[in-house]
Amino acid sequence: MSDRMLFTCTHGRDEAERATLPFVAANVAATAGQDAVVVCTIDAVWLGTKDGALGIEAHGLPPLEALFGEFVANGGQVWLCGACTKPRGIGEDVLRNGAKIVGAAKIIEEIANGARSIAFA
Repeated sequence: MSDRMLFTCTHGRDEAERATLPFVAANVAATAGQDAVVVCTIDAVWLGTKDGALGIEAHGLPPLEALFGEFVANGGQVWLCGACTKPRGIGEDVLRNGAKIVGAAKIIEEIANGARSIAFA
């Protein structure tokens, strides 16, 4: 059984609150010593690019740019869906520190090995 926790994020600039909440929860997990990963799909993949989280701030929540950095500093990882990055022209060369592109096989492997998945839709 895996101790990894996967927090799914599907939103970006279109929905600041929905983009930020997975990072808030994942950061709580990472701060508590959990193996936490935010899995970004659909438009959330933009968050893993340089400056992709700049200016995203939901009322009552921390700015996503700072939260992203804090999450990574706490040992968290950010995975960007490869099937989602490709049509958007997002490659390794534009990713920010802590983000990487992964294929669906990696995510399925983690879930098959017992990772817990938490979705923020």
